[in-house]
Amino acid sequence: MPKLKTHRGAAKRFKKTASGKFVRRSAFKRHLAASKTTKRKRHLGKPSVVSPADAPTLEKMLPYK
Repeated sequence: MPKLKTHRGAAKRFKKTASGKFVRRSAFKRHLAASKTTKRKRHLGKPSVVSPADAPTLEKMLPYK
């Protein structure tokens, strides 16, 4: 069987945890930050778990991760 190719864009953005879940960075942190509260910006800096609906797609994109 041929080997599967890793989606390089996804490989740079997502990481798999020890339990098998995918972790991502939060959006809305790059600019226009003055209007956001300190608490909101702090929480956006933390990684968050990918939605269960998107996890099967990432499994295909990252077969060896």
